[in-house]
Amino acid sequence: MGAIPTFGCVAIDCPDPVALAGFYQRILDWGEPTIRNDGQWATLDNPTGGPRLEFLWVPDYRAPEWPSAEKPQQAHLDLEVTDLEAAHERVLGLGAKLLDDSPETFRVYADPAGHPFCLCAC
Repeated sequence: MGAIPTFGCVAIDCPDPVALAGFYQRILDWGEPTIRNDGQWATLDNPTGGPRLEFLWVPDYRAPEWPSAEKPQQAHLDLEVTDLEAAHERVLGLGAKLLDDSPETFRVYADPAGHPFCLCAC
């Protein structure tokens, strides 16, 4: 069994790990992030025991663009909600930017560092 990996985390490159961890901490209502390496790495532990979110400082970080082939997103988070309208207002108030609200069951946003994420009421 030791050779079989488990899913531990999603690591997200960014220009300010402490700020971005704080953004997702408020959205998800998780505990305070753990900050390491002089603010160059931040971790949000999943209170249900699931995978963590990790935020890594990258020099000369360039945000993806939605949608774009020149600077593609490469990955994004889908966050499940039961009240899309209430969640929409909440994430905008926390600093998210709306990118696409045309689908009926989900919306696409950018976090403060420019990473796309979705609120899904699918």
